[in-house]
Amino acid sequence: MGTTARADEQVTTVDLEIGGMTCASCAMRIEKKLNRLEGVTASVNYATEKAKVTAPAGYDLDALVAEVEKTGYTAALPAPPEAPADGGDAADPRDRELAALRDRLITSVVLSVPVIALAMVPAWQFTYWQWASLALAAPVALWAAWPFHHAAWTNLRHGAATMDTLVSLGVLAGFGWSLYALFFGTAGEPGMTHGFELTVAPSDGAANIYLEVATGVTMFVLAGRYFEKRSKRRAGAALRALLELGAKDVALLRDGTETRVPVESLGVGDEFVVRPGEKVATDGVVVAGSSAIDASLLTGESVPVEVGVGDTVAGATVNSGGRLVVRATEVGSGTQLARIARLVEDAQSGKAEIQRLADRVSGIFVPVVIAVAVATLAFWLGAGFPAAAGLTAAVAVLIIACPCALGLATPTALLVGTGRGAQLGILIKGPEVLESTRKVDTVVLDKTGTVTTGRMTLLEAVPADGTTREELLRLAGALEDASEHPVAQAVAKGATQEVGDLPVPESFESVQGKGVQGVVDGHAVVVGRESLLADWSLHLPADLAAGKARAEGEGRTVVAVGWDGQARGILVVADAVRPTSADAVGQLVALGLTPVLLTGDNRVVAAQVAAAVGITEVIAEVMPQDKADVVARLQAEGRVVAMVGDGVNDAPALAQADLGLAMGTGTDAAIEAADITLVRGDLVSAADAIRLSRRTLGTIRTNLFWAFGYNVAAIPLAALGLLNPMLAGAAMAFSSVFVVGNSLRLRTFRR
Repeated sequence: MGTTARADEQVTTVDLEIGGMTCASCAMRIEKKLNRLEGVTASVNYATEKAKVTAPAGYDLDALVAEVEKTGYTAALPAPPEAPADGGDAADPRDRELAALRDRLITSVVLSVPVIALAMVPAWQFTYWQWASLALAAPVALWAAWPFHHAAWTNLRHGAATMDTLVSLGVLAGFGWSLYALFFGTAGEPGMTHGFELTVAPSDGAANIYLEVATGVTMFVLAGRYFEKRSKRRAGAALRALLELGAKDVALLRDGTETRVPVESLGVGDEFVVRPGEKVATDGVVVAGSSAIDASLLTGESVPVEVGVGDTVAGATVNSGGRLVVRATEVGSGTQLARIARLVEDAQSGKAEIQRLADRVSGIFVPVVIAVAVATLAFWLGAGFPAAAGLTAAVAVLIIACPCALGLATPTALLVGTGRGAQLGILIKGPEVLESTRKVDTVVLDKTGTVTTGRMTLLEAVPADGTTREELLRLAGALEDASEHPVAQAVAKGATQEVGDLPVPESFESVQGKGVQGVVDGHAVVVGRESLLADWSLHLPADLAAGKARAEGEGRTVVAVGWDGQARGILVVADAVRPTSADAVGQLVALGLTPVLLTGDNRVVAAQVAAAVGITEVIAEVMPQDKADVVARLQAEGRVVAMVGDGVNDAPALAQADLGLAMGTGTDAAIEAADITLVRGDLVSAADAIRLSRRTLGTIRTNLFWAFGYNVAAIPLAALGLLNPMLAGAAMAFSSVFVVGNSLRLRTFRR
């Protein structure tokens, strides 16, 4: 729960845990009830069983709970974060509900199978078999089906009808007719037998019992609901796993002494120790030690990242190497893990426009179905058929029409798709984003930090004749390591990676605007601009001078190196293209997108980068504040634009674009303005995000087509008496399981 400012007023947003919902129409009723409250805006999600409610600041939240309870359902405010995770009765209520549902299902299977078998096989119909069937069917129709009856009665008292109303009416109609036939008709006489037919035929209604319908429908609907609930739990597993990733305790470092404390005790500025194999307790910056950090749990990237003093680390990542001392910079809800979980949960609780249409249909569907069932019964009776035939057709209509699949079509696909995205480091802010990915035809890529690494990197080391590459890197790197200049740090880092530990300079001096000079291993070393070497009467030979001119013509920075009275080589430094950028651009093109490189750099540098990754359309020398205007101009040309960026100056363009994707390595402003956040900071993730979003949207459309098509085709068959109620129950249950199962296929999405 949080408080945020919207327009000029303060509002409170809270997520209520809703209990007792059994279909989309239940969610629709609660949503309507809450939205009638003054100043309240609510969205109820059947799959996540939550209501996201926005109300004026200071609003009595208990009144929201009371309003839901008046509708016949349960509601609870979110538990405080310090609530114990174990001990006492800490089991998830949904798990207890699933266990109770399983018990009812097992009972109904054990008792229903003999009833159905006796009804279907006349040879097994011994004397008084019908009374044995009644003894077996009664617990199923009354106890196993009790959740349907209870929900139907609760809704009836509130003047509403839901899926449970249809199921309850169907079961009670079959059971009640059988009681009538047994006690007041001829069906209870010794030796009574009847066959089992898949179609309805004229018969003496008082001579037939429909106990197999009452038990079969109960069994199949319970089975459908059990597998539906279990699948929904699996669908939300990604988010629960995210929330459980964090460390539970931490080695707090105070006055040189380590104390093991719960992670909740950490505050911003506290220092803590992370040993090899331990999880980093919270977001922070390394103040001592170096190691490799496995961030795969957050980013999906399997290769550990080297970190040292001054590097940032995220909570829930794993220390794979040496001992680290980390100073906490964010704790609790401010950590990267908490922000990721919040983004995923918001996306899963939202509704796409197409789902809102489905909800409206579900809201009027049940009353219409009841009307169709009554009309069916009236038609059959009016046509001169026995009451049993009309009743069977009406019951089949009630059972087959349950709109479970309709309500599950979108939420389950969103649950699985956004959960899988979170596992891969792709955070989709909301369901409306999915629609945008389908329409996008142009992707604008910011150069610095997106296509390139965003930091200076040593690309080339060219030694002069008589000098080895290793010696050039070792002496120049040692001197540059003592400087804080970004170019110097790029040289030092590149040298360390290639030759290992660098010697410590015996003396060091920084020359403002030119470079550095000093003594390393007894050599008088000069590193910097060519003019600095000229001050020492050192001049580059012709081959090095040509190489320097070529590199500078490509927009790169060249550092000259000399020692002991002679120019010894040049080092080429630039903002390097990410190794995966070319592959990523290829994937974006394969998705039907036109890539455009956008940068404030000069045209020569932009053209070099574009050529390296396979981009043909370049917009260079753009001022930071004008990036949004470029996106708007492309949109004015009729293009649907996606923008990928990472900096503060990218935020307006990300907001302007039809689809904004922010690199997770970027600034908070960029991430806030974007629709999708790529935690890995890898451009390949942009292609993966669009593929996953499109696949999720495709799954939603498939689910809705199945749900609508199923009802449209099945109701007329049932009304015409071509569908036995028991088979109708099985088909209805299968439709829900099919929709959830189809959504679960998104779990197999791969990078």
